[in-house]
Amino acid sequence: MKTLIVLPDELGAELKNTIPARQRSRFVSEAVEKQLRSMKFKKVLKETAGTWTDKNHPDMKTQAGINRHLGRIRGWS
Repeated sequence: MKTLIVLPDELGAELKNTIPARQRSRFVSEAVEKQLRSMKFKKVLKETAGTWTDKNHPDMKTQAGINRHLGRIRGWS
């Protein structure tokens, strides 16, 4: 898919001077993908904030409790 993206002059010049011509599309694509992934992650964090509480998981209040839990899910116990 081709998309026209307008960059500020200084940013476009820096991109042109830093990234070789046949690698710019991939570079921009990877940068956009990384930023979108970050935005999605932050959205999920915001939406799920507060769902894990001591009240919901009293067995996980201490390091020993956490270790027991990890041992169970990892098959150590």
